[in-house]
Parts: sequence; C-alpha cells; structure tokens
Amino acid sequence: MELRTLRYFLAVAQEKNITRAAEILHVTQPTLSRQIGDLEEELGTTLFIRGKRSIELTEDGALLRQRAQDIVELADRTEHEFAGKRDSVAGTVTIGATEALGGHDLAKVIRRFSQQYPAVRFELYNGMADLLKERIDKGALDLGLLLEPVDTTRYEFIRLAVRERWGVLVHRSHPFAGRAQVAVRELIDQPLMLPSRPSARREILNWIGCEENRLNILVGYNLLSNIALLVEQGMGVAVCMDGALSLHASPDLRFVPLVPERTTRSVLVWKKNQVFNTATSLFIQSLQVLREDAAPAEVYGPAGT
Repeated sequence: MELRTLRYFLAVAQEKNITRAAEILHVTQPTLSRQIGDLEEELGTTLFIRGKRSIELTEDGALLRQRAQDIVELADRTEHEFAGKRDSVAGTVTIGATEALGGHDLAKVIRRFSQQYPAVRFELYNGMADLLKERIDKGALDLGLLLEPVDTTRYEFIRLAVRERWGVLVHRSHPFAGRAQVAVRELIDQPLMLPSRPSARREILNWIGCEENRLNILVGYNLLSNIALLVEQGMGVAVCMDGALSLHASPDLRFVPLVPERTTRSVLVWKKNQVFNTATSLFIQSLQVLREDAAPAEVYGPAGT
C-alpha cells in the first residue's frame, strides 16, 4: 500500500466523485479509477458504494479513511521535520580524488546531496593516491576517491562497480593509433611514460614482464593532465586508464586498450573511527546509494585484490 494511493483514496472520499477528485489530483479519471480498484483488490474489500451521481464510503472504507488520514498526516509531519533539519545543516566536506571514471558517480552523489542540503559546501582536491591517503590520515581530507591497489586497513571504504581499462595513450599519428588493441609486450621497445605511484608502476612492470632498467622510460607522471600535453607533441606512449583519459579528450589523442586485458576499480575511503562534522557524516550516509548500485561482491571484498 503506497502513500500516494492513500492520498488518492482520501481525495475520492472527500469529493465523493471520481471526476472531481481526478481534477484535483491532476491525474486522468481512468488512472484514478484503476488505482482505487487496485487498492480494493489489495485489501480484499469494497471501499465505495458507487452511485450514478456520487459515491459513498462503505463501512470498511470509513475505517480506512480514518487510518489513512493518520498515516498521511504523520508522513507529512515527518517530511516537514526533516526538511527543517536539512535547512539547518551546514559545513564543509573535503574530498580528494584521482583521475578516474568513479569520479562521475561521485559527482552525481554530490549534486543530489547539495540539492538536499544547500548550505553544505564542498572542497575538492586532485592528486596521487598516496598523497591523498596522507592527507586523509592527517585529517586534511574527509574522504578520498582512489584507484586500486589500496591498503584499506585503516579505512572504511566503498568499492565502486565501474571498471577502468588499462591501455596506452598515443598521438593520432603513432602506429598504435589505428589498432583495436596493443599487446603488452609491444611496449618494451617504445618510449614510455609511466605512473610514478610505486604500487601502480610495479604492477605495470610485472604485467610487461620486464625489469625497469630494460625499458625506455622517458617520464614518470602523477596526473594524466600533465602527460597528455607531451603525448600531443608526439613524445611517446603513456600507459594509463581510460577513466583518466575521459577527462582530457583531444582530437590528437588516441586510447588503445592493452592485452591481456587489465582492469581496476575506484575505491572511496574515509578514516576509521574518525569524528566528522554533521555535514560530512550525512554525506557518508548518502554514499549508500553507491553500495546499492554495485554488486555486493564488488563492494565488500578486500580492496587491492
């Protein structure tokens, strides 16, 4: 039994006429008649005695009207109380983020939260995962959107469902640019630009199956926004993820997936047992929508696996 259906029922009981009630509710008469019929079927009883000019409540209908009035009044009062609470919530939520597709999901949550709590302000920082973790540990950031692998021992976390592919970023004139995929072993003889983050670089080297000193590594980078400019100049091949590239689209750049395929996910973390202000606490509660959108195995499993 939905609250909306009870409001429909009360309108019909008040007007004693389906047509007038439908006009007040801004729904069509067939829609309203169907809703009332479904309600009667759900309750297993007749709620109205239908006449030619008006309809009257049955005994069961009169009982439901009393109960429905109480339910609707309580729902309205609760909504008003929480609306007042939303208006009184203020403060600042600080979030650090790496370049990742998960940032799109986070942005949607921030937008919805801002609509509910307009007095709350957000401060956003971009940076490498290790730097963001350091700022979270020191209390300079409330939350961080990081890319795996991540040691979550000290953090509460939500692993987002979206997966990001590893590949290479090249200039459109590069031989790789017209390919559907690039074998990872083909990187050995290329002038490379690799992430500076130690854990990410180790994974890439293990994936290639080659010692670092055997590769032609031109540049190490922390954010793709910096390295994309060099790739646009035809300087070399940047190993990166497609989520980071989505933030730096350019007609001169091409992203080509690597094979065997490697993917990773974003992890939203905050410090365990941390005391947050009201705004941040409510924002963390609002993040449960990300848990619901993700498969349970992808949310609760250990990060960095």
